[in-house]
Amino acid sequence: MTLSKSNRRLFLASSGVMASSLWMTRGVFAEQLVETPSMTEGPFYPDHLPLDTDNDLIVISDSLTPAVGSITQLSGRVLGKNGKPINNATVEIWQCDGNGIYIHSQDSKPRSNKQDKHFQGFGRFETNGQGEYRFRTIKPIEYPGRPAPHIHFKVKLGDREMLTTELMIRGYAGNDRDGRFRGVTKQYDRKLIEADFLPIPDSKTGELFAKFDIVLGITPSEEQLQSTETKATGFPQQAIQSK
Repeated sequence: MTLSKSNRRLFLASSGVMASSLWMTRGVFAEQLVETPSMTEGPFYPDHLPLDTDNDLIVISDSLTPAVGSITQLSGRVLGKNGKPINNATVEIWQCDGNGIYIHSQDSKPRSNKQDKHFQGFGRFETNGQGEYRFRTIKPIEYPGRPAPHIHFKVKLGDREMLTTELMIRGYAGNDRDGRFRGVTKQYDRKLIEADFLPIPDSKTGELFAKFDIVLGITPSEEQLQSTETKATGFPQQAIQSK
């Protein structure tokens, strides 16, 4: 399978209008959202960022060779506790490749012969006026020491780090054996760091999609809430097409 350069540029340029997610709230006041649980960064946040840090982790630069794994369109919104979107937040993700290897030198150098050189391993995206972000990556896999497949997230506002957390596969058998997952002690809060990875209807290449809304423990300022003009592309119908 190869990817055309024009389709890759289409994906990278699109911030899109994404389908709404169900916001999970406690109590009767639906306008007050529950904060996404904070989790530790872990040992493998990249010690040297890759040259390519865009939101398409499947293909590095203009290569035509995609990464190994189940391609996933990952999207969501960054919101304040009052449910209002946060504009210009930087969302970063990082995860291991299809062989369980991170791009951190302590993990990749000892196993460089097994590392997927076509997987970017790290990406970032700035939210639009609706608080939306999107990435194209692979469905996470488990590896020795972490029975729960996961994607690491970090959200920043300017130079300030607002949240570090993880996204896990809803209902995955290894979640309950994972120390990080069990570290989120409340059952309700655990649901906030899980998402379904579902097939994209009519995808000819078997791509998946996942939705993950992030709620920060702040109320966005008026400046943060200013809308920006974005081109609506829809999701997932106009997701990047593979050849």
